Amino acid sequence: MITSIKTVAAFSLGLAALVRAQYDTALVGTWTTKSRKVVTGPGFYDPVADRLIEPELTGISYSFTVDGYYEEAYYRAIANPATPHCPSAVMQWQHGTYSLPGNGSIVLEPFAVDGRQLTSAPCSYDRSIYVRYEQAELFKSYQVSTDKFHNVPRLDLYKFDGSPVQPMYLVATPPQMLPTQTLNPTSTPSSTGKSRVKRSDGGAQEPLMPMDKGSFFLPKEYNADHWWWAGVGLTALGTVLYMLPTST
Repeated sequence: MITSIKTVAAFSLGLAALVRAQYDTALVGTWTTKSRKVVTGPGFYDPVADRLIEPELTGISYSFTVDGYYEEAYYRAIANPATPHCPSAVMQWQHGTYSLPGNGSIVLEPFAVDGRQLTSAPCSYDRSIYVRYEQAELFKSYQVSTDKFHNVPRLDLYKFDGSPVQPMYLVATPPQMLPTQTLNPTSTPSSTGKSRVKRSDGGAQEPLMPMDKGSFFLPKEYNADHWWWAGVGLTALGTVLYMLPTST
């Protein structure tokens, strides 16, 4: 009996070591950009109420576990050069699994039905648009180092084309994440095509099953003016933060 227990224990330890060997422990934790206001976890997405929670400032956050799960949160203000007074804002959240193929890259595969995106374009839409979101990602390479200015762990990600993502800094370990499983399972088959919204006879928008990776429109009310002014302010603040020195 003792021998069997020792064998099981040895097997478990060996399996744990194998799992750790497949992933980079330096990646493990929650990372966020300079504003430190966008962080993965329940503070960004509430799966029970099915809503995205607006942070104070724009930013990006990624979390990675030692056993191959990830979560990401984006909040971006998008300038409109053609119509400067009409910026838009986008919030995105996804989670799923990641892998390290061995060539220095990171491959992210989201849980298809869980991703969410909230878009506000006040000059184009009366309401914000809330949809399912699914986008696999490939980072060509990454680097974990100690930032010379902040003296904290820093994560640099490089997109599939080699262009850099904003530097991120470690803010939590173990990572701050929602459960690493499908949070909003659905048995409804996904359609293909483009998303649409129809109007009822009374003029109110009704959800019509969209046809793009299971997207859907949620007829919730959002204050478009609030998002517009937030976009203007966050764009200006982002410019100031970008101009600040990051090294001595």
